[in-house]
Amino acid sequence: MLQASTPPLKVGALASQTGLSVRTLHHYDEIGLLVPSQRTPAGHRLYTYEDVQRLQQIQSLRATGFPLDEIRRLLHGAFSAQRVIQLHLDRLQAQLAQTQRLTERLQQLARHLDTATHVPLTELCRIIEATIMMEKYFTPEQLQDIQARGAALGTEKVREVEQAWGEVIPAVRAHMAKGTSADDPDLQALAVRWRELVNAFTGGNREIAANVRAMYQQEHTQINAVQANTPDPAMFAYMGEVFKKIGGGPG
Repeated sequence: MLQASTPPLKVGALASQTGLSVRTLHHYDEIGLLVPSQRTPAGHRLYTYEDVQRLQQIQSLRATGFPLDEIRRLLHGAFSAQRVIQLHLDRLQAQLAQTQRLTERLQQLARHLDTATHVPLTELCRIIEATIMMEKYFTPEQLQDIQARGAALGTEKVREVEQAWGEVIPAVRAHMAKGTSADDPDLQALAVRWRELVNAFTGGNREIAANVRAMYQQEHTQINAVQANTPDPAMFAYMGEVFKKIGGGPG
């Protein structure tokens, strides 16, 4: 590694000594994270001893899980080891809290499975995947609200809502295939029904409804693999135009 008196290194030499790729060092330069202090007459990057010290700080922060944009903010200010340690502790505590919540949910799942005669391995994996996905998109308080809403509705009503979605989604998809206008009365009636079904799940909580939409839009491929008749991003956009016509949102 460089010493204070060592001549600056070209990007290839620095990459060779640190194990980083030239492409990574170029990226660090492009985003303003590690801009070389010098250039050759031909414009090639030259990294000084101070640049390499900064690179060492970057790699240390990367190792503790900080994203590049956060590292850039940290290093553009006064670098404080105490501040970095506290940020890392905060991050770990948040991860521990999330892990604890997931542990509790899996324990609930285990107790539920104790009463089942047999659950196929594929179905168990799907349940666990869905549990993790829900943790990603909903706060603990929102998950409690969703559970309470399901309990209040009861098993029979929940089943009715699921069956209703199984009718609404294919009907909307058929209108999409035909290119039905948002002014169509039948399509608008489906939009009203859509809103009713969303509210049955969310209890009218718009934040939960927004998170549901985000989950289905961003995780559609995974959800569709295990659950039939799910809306995709194109359907959300299509129905968005219908809701503009009838007023109000989807839920």
